[in-house]
Amino acid sequence: METPIIIAIFAIVAIIIFFASFYTNKAVVKRKLKKAERKHLSEFRDGETARVVGTIECSNTPLTAPLSGRKCAHYYIIVEQERSSGKSSSWHTLIEEEVMGDFVIRDGENRAFINGNNVKSYIVQDRKFRSGFLNDATQNLERYLNKKGYESENMLGFNKTLRYKEGVLEEGEEVAVYGKGSWKSAESLKLPEAYGRVLEISSTPEEPIYLSDDPDTTQETVKKPQQQIEKAKTSFGEADSRYFQKSGNDRYYKK
Repeated sequence: METPIIIAIFAIVAIIIFFASFYTNKAVVKRKLKKAERKHLSEFRDGETARVVGTIECSNTPLTAPLSGRKCAHYYIIVEQERSSGKSSSWHTLIEEEVMGDFVIRDGENRAFINGNNVKSYIVQDRKFRSGFLNDATQNLERYLNKKGYESENMLGFNKTLRYKEGVLEEGEEVAVYGKGSWKSAESLKLPEAYGRVLEISSTPEEPIYLSDDPDTTQETVKKPQQQIEKAKTSFGEADSRYFQKSGNDRYYKK
């Protein structure tokens, strides 16, 4: 009887881990962007909802990322503390901060502005720091902790075990954005007049804007074989569709 119980426990744990990872912010954002249809800004029509990919341009003074000091258009920071409980330990979030500046993304000669009222993002955290035993926090890290109401040392003067992660969107970096687009004049969006007509990307009542700089989300969507077949059928006309079917290697051949 013990073996089936142990197997059941492992199965339940595996299911919990799967669903926990499936619904993380990172997984949700990446899944949405990877599945969404990609449109170039030149193809985008008023009121459409789709994914666009472009490079970052700061329209005003750029932000400064607190941990690395990098100039950027957007930054995300998470600071966690390791806490022990008996023989085990786990990480607990102390600080989670995301700041979005004013920027546009450029695709060819066209630009899009992101309305930041409702954004769900995943920013790759490419800078990581640690402090703890025999490893004091740098002045910059201590300054950031103090600003948020924390210190790197405990009441006895010993270093807490902390890890810091930071991700930024920098000028010239490629990003993917999904949302509803509306063409507007640059002046109405308080952008430089030289930008001309700009696509404002906004959330909808049903969904937020999705944003990421993960390379997986900026790739062209590859059409599925069945979509290619349907496109070929349309090109040749319905009367000729009987000549096409799918083979094992996804080529078209005549019956």
